[in-house]
Parts: sequence; C-alpha cells; structure tokens
Amino acid sequence: MSLQSWAWIHKWSSIVCTLFMLLLCLTGLPLIFHEEIEHLSGVVEAPPMPKGTPDASMDRIAQVALARRPGEVIRFMFWDQEEHPDLTFVSMASRVDAPPEESNSVVIDSRTAKVLDEPKTNEGFMYVMLRLHVDMFADLPGTLFLGFMGVLMVVAIVSGVVLYYPFMQRLKFGVLRMQRSARIKWLDIHNLLGIVTVVWLTVVGLTGSINTLDRIILSLWQMDQMAEMTAPFKDLPPVTQSAHLEASLRAARAVAPDMEVRLVAFPGTMFSSPHHYTFFLRGNTPITSRLLKPALVDASNGELTDSRDMPWYVKTLFLSQPLHFGDYGGLPLKILWAVLDLIAIVVLASGLYLWLRKPKTTAASVSKADDAVLPLDDDHTAPNNAMVYINENKDR
Repeated sequence: MSLQSWAWIHKWSSIVCTLFMLLLCLTGLPLIFHEEIEHLSGVVEAPPMPKGTPDASMDRIAQVALARRPGEVIRFMFWDQEEHPDLTFVSMASRVDAPPEESNSVVIDSRTAKVLDEPKTNEGFMYVMLRLHVDMFADLPGTLFLGFMGVLMVVAIVSGVVLYYPFMQRLKFGVLRMQRSARIKWLDIHNLLGIVTVVWLTVVGLTGSINTLDRIILSLWQMDQMAEMTAPFKDLPPVTQSAHLEASLRAARAVAPDMEVRLVAFPGTMFSSPHHYTFFLRGNTPITSRLLKPALVDASNGELTDSRDMPWYVKTLFLSQPLHFGDYGGLPLKILWAVLDLIAIVVLASGLYLWLRKPKTTAASVSKADDAVLPLDDDHTAPNNAMVYINENKDR
C-alpha cells in the first residue's frame, strides 16, 4: 500500500473518531479514580468491629432487604472484598425481569445485617461520567457506536505508525522545533507524544472496543453454556418456595473452596434460570480474581447442579476490563493510567488543532517546492509540508 493510501486512512479515521475519543478520555479520567472519589464523596462504610466478627446469615440479610423495600424482589447480591469487605450490596426491583434502570440498591452490614444506606444508582457526577463513557445515554446503540470509534482509533494509530518512519528520516527522534511556527511546534509535540504512547493507546483502544461488546458476549454465554447447564430443568415449573440461601451458598463454595463469591443472581434474573441461584465465584490471584466461575444451585433444595469455567470469549471480556481501566495495580498504576490519559488528550487535541489550522496550498505553489518529500504533516500529505517547509525557511 502506498504512503498516500496510508495518509488517507490516517486522516479520515482520525477525523471521524477524534471528538468521541476526547469525550472518552475526559470522562475516563475520573472513572480511573472512582473508588477514591466515592470515598471522598461520603460513600457509606461499615462501622469498625473486632477482627474475625462472623457474618450474618445470607437468609437474614435477604429478609432485612425485603423488609426495607416491601413489594420488591431481590435480583442480585454482590460483594467488593477489596474496597468494602464488610458490606453486602443488594439490588432490588418490582420484579425479577425489570429493566436495569428500575434497579434499587440497599447496602447492608454483612456482620450485623443492618441497613446502612439506600444509594441512588442513577444520579450524581460519577453516574453521568459513566453513562457518557459507556453509551452517551444512548443505550446499546451508543455503546456499539463508541466501540466502532475505538476501532477507528486503532486504525488511526496503526496508519500513524506507518507514516511516522518517513517523517523521522529527516529529524532526530524526539526533536521539538520550538523556534518554528506554532503549528510546527504542535506537529512535533503531536508526533512525539503519539509515538511514545502508541502501545498504551492501542491497548486501551482495543480493550475498550471489546468491552462495548459485553452485552452481546454475555447474551452468547446465556444461549450457549448457560442454556446447556440449565437444560435439564427447562420444563420444570419456576420455584415458588426457595431453599435457604445460606445452604445454597455453602453448596456453591464447596465446588471451589479456594474461591470467593462475587455475585449471586436470584432465580428468574438474566444470569440465572427460574429454577436456580447462580453464584459467581472468583479466584485470589491477580488473573483469576478477574475471572468468574458460575455455580448453579437448585433453588428448590439447595443442591449444586452444575459448575463450569467460562468459555474463552467471556474470559477475553473479563481480562480486557482491568487492562482498559488500569485498576489491577493499586493507586500507582491508576496514577500512571491518568498520566497516559492526559497525554492522550494532548495528542487528540493537537491533532484536531493541526487539522483545523492546515495551511492552504495551490498546485502552482507546490510545483515550486525544492523538496516534495519532507517531514509529513498532521494529515501526512507531502504538498502541505512542502509549503510549510518553504514558509518556515524562506528567510534562511
């Protein structure tokens, strides 16, 4: 493929995705520190108690949640052992198949079974940042659109790398021609920061695009593995009298004693069946802690019916999430991710500036250029750069 073709690809892929990538970088910055922001904003914490205080029964916690919001049902319970080890988060709604926006949350102390908070899940600064970052308040179409923008960004990065080599044949690596015009200075800054962060930008772009497919991937899992696991119970009536939740929890833990329960989906919800509790367990290593293993427990008698490792496509999704958000290495890695995010904002904004300030040229003026193959412009077209070269050196 010719350099002219690569230049065309780089130009238009960059133009189309730049504004949306700026939106994602700006909204992604506070999301990197969402745990720290939540702490500062006064998110409820469990009161201190002696180490080793046993947890209350899950049946008791469920009873407290149902009493707190009469007329509603529990859809999910989940735990965050890193940030809130002594809290149980209960997701409730008017019915098990209610849409996500109808979700209500109850936060309960896992040791005392006391309600600590009923936070609003669909308002506030972090909610707005998350929705803008995930789907721009356009639900699945918005999510898939942003995923496509991420793919275009990767295309722009690859084409930019291809064009960077001839650009640097005339310059030393990292040179910033600060004595030149503002446009030349920003061109050098744009190219330097872009090539320095090329690996990070590519990883974040690819993992972000994968993450936008989460609903599709999880739907495939439901139709594939989940359907196989629940097939023997397909024709049975829904459970009306559930077994003890605590007994079901013990059955799920028995299948993998070295794993901890991250989430339980109640019968009839999207991650379960009308006849099962689905417990999702995770490991305790840096990698396995990002993967979930489902364990299905018969809700009528509390007995384990099936448990399998997730298929490869779900594991790919789970492993892409920490790479995208940088939340697997503590605060130091979050700071590094934030610095790289800020650099990406400069790269995107400078690219937009260079395109808007592109000098106008004519065929006649280009024909007078002594050197038609010069360090490439932001859109990597030699004629524009020939004119930049002449204009910047006319007094020499």
